[in-house]
Amino acid sequence: MARRRERAGWAFVAPNVGAVAVFLLFPLGFSLYLSFHSWDLFSPMRFVGLDNYWRLFGSDPLFLIAVRNTAVFTVLTLLPTVAIGLAVAAVLNRKWPGITIFRTVAFLPLVASAVAMAVVWRFLFTDDGLLNVALGWIGIDAVPWLTDPDWALVSLSIVTVWKSVPFATVILLAAMQGVPETLYEAAKIDGAGALRRFSAITLPLIRGPLSFVFIITIINSVQAFDQAYALTGGNGGPETGTYLLGIMLFQNAFGFYEVGYASALAWVIFAMLFLLTLLQLRMARRAEVEQ
Repeated sequence: MARRRERAGWAFVAPNVGAVAVFLLFPLGFSLYLSFHSWDLFSPMRFVGLDNYWRLFGSDPLFLIAVRNTAVFTVLTLLPTVAIGLAVAAVLNRKWPGITIFRTVAFLPLVASAVAMAVVWRFLFTDDGLLNVALGWIGIDAVPWLTDPDWALVSLSIVTVWKSVPFATVILLAAMQGVPETLYEAAKIDGAGALRRFSAITLPLIRGPLSFVFIITIINSVQAFDQAYALTGGNGGPETGTYLLGIMLFQNAFGFYEVGYASALAWVIFAMLFLLTLLQLRMARRAEVEQ
């Protein structure tokens, strides 16, 4: 009977284990294998050892540009996403009439396709688009949103923040709704205002989810590709203004057919994200201990 139940258990989990092995473990292992080879998809693979990694860190100036752009892009998206998500969650956490409608509207960008969203924003960012028309109404000259390298990265950050805020809001709103109401009532009795209650009660009690949003936003910024590709193309232009790590990976893998080099870059990105994940776990554990 025990053996029969054991076999039934193995049969039950076998499809999932097989799917993980085929679609997750094998691609991971094969990409690591490719990172030590030179391969253009058509010729036989050639073992090159650590040459792809040495080239990445030692002789490819585009890698430094991609790292710099990704770092700037992360800063431009991180703070607005967390700050706006926190503010929107605090507003939606209130018990106002019709608040359900506002919550639905606020979460709409969460279900929008990143590519469709970027295409719409691309029309808004044109020289005669809605944004420049609105700026003209208040006497401000048209902004080269997508034609100037610096402004292109800012434009990409605006789109990413618009897309990321609903996710941050969902996490933070769920955390805020778990804060005991009695704490706010006690603070009101002591004469604490709304800002004082938010800083002294809400923020400390949602520190774990807040750190989660913080790290997830960084990870999404490092992995950014689809919105950059749809907004400014697959070359990271204008010039190298939006040349992110995701664009560099795509360009080497499917533009230059340097699959081994692209795999080495993918593992470098993976190492960066792995370190960020460890940091998030450490911060979350510390928050639990302090609570």
